[in-house]
Amino acid sequence: MYRNTYVEVNLSNIKYNVETLIKRYNDYKYYFGVVKADSYGHYDIEVVKTIINAGCNYLAVATLDEALDIRKYIKDIPILCLGIIDAKYIPICIENNITITISNLDYLKELDNYQNNLKAHIKINTGMNRLGVNNINDFNNVVKLLKEKNIFLEGIYTHIYNASSREDTNKQFQKFELITKDINLKEIPIVHITASEATEYYLKKEYVNGCRLGIAMYGLIDYQDIKFKSTFSLYSEIIQINEVEDETVGYNGAYKVNAKERIAVVPIGYADGIIRKNTGREVYINGHSYPIVGNICMDMLFVKVDDNIKVKDKVVIIKDIDHIKKIAKYLDTIPYEVICSISKRVPRIYINN
Repeated sequence: MYRNTYVEVNLSNIKYNVETLIKRYNDYKYYFGVVKADSYGHYDIEVVKTIINAGCNYLAVATLDEALDIRKYIKDIPILCLGIIDAKYIPICIENNITITISNLDYLKELDNYQNNLKAHIKINTGMNRLGVNNINDFNNVVKLLKEKNIFLEGIYTHIYNASSREDTNKQFQKFELITKDINLKEIPIVHITASEATEYYLKKEYVNGCRLGIAMYGLIDYQDIKFKSTFSLYSEIIQINEVEDETVGYNGAYKVNAKERIAVVPIGYADGIIRKNTGREVYINGHSYPIVGNICMDMLFVKVDDNIKVKDKVVIIKDIDHIKKIAKYLDTIPYEVICSISKRVPRIYINN
């Protein structure tokens, strides 16, 4: 870390959030810690270890690469890949105890007979229309073919796409039950339907024994009666202050200065994940807010400051949970995107309170 620009990841707060969630939802057997996208931009195996130590007993990732990165350090915990893994890489999954997702019949037909050395979860498409088996006939054929190929059916799951709508979500539950009605779900080792939002909004179905904890572990969701702790902050510093009058600032002269102003230069830009649309929103210096001005550069941005600010003062680019939500609203996006967008070029520093 040679430019004093870094993300601070609070492991103690991640642990608190996970433990609080598991204590609240204590009637599940399996708690999937969703650590895809480098743990939602938090990075590093220490985050994954913290999530496991806090009580998650299964991990979920998006890609085989993500799973193998974890396997370098953690050998025993099961890992489910939520995405589709090319059939030619299945032997790698077996070797590294990676559970695969079966999302359609044609994909399953490509797989060989693995003599029960391969674990699989069937994903049901209940309305998201992304991945998943679409109808009861295909589902029954998938179950049959899994037996024929000696692939162990460990789990069945779906994804709730609009948990804030009770009507949409109830339709998804109904479709899940319709597609799987020809089997006894209680005989399936793991059934998991809800992720962070739906786990909060809906009672656990009697045939469900797993839930997926994603964005809630990082505190970026509103739950009744839970005050989550912040896990992600982004800092930089002022490297130069320019006194500007009757001139412009940055590319294309996008910011015009009439009266004399102090413009601070901060070494972070869109290559770090602070996209140009951030112009106009606030950062914090010495406990006070100041606006980003001008076009954000690849490696630097500009902040309009006052006489109280000096070179080497710390700049809080992303402060806490509330600030992330505020930024997301300003950018017309969601908190997930705000933190996942911060690139690997920005070092992560890990703290325990």
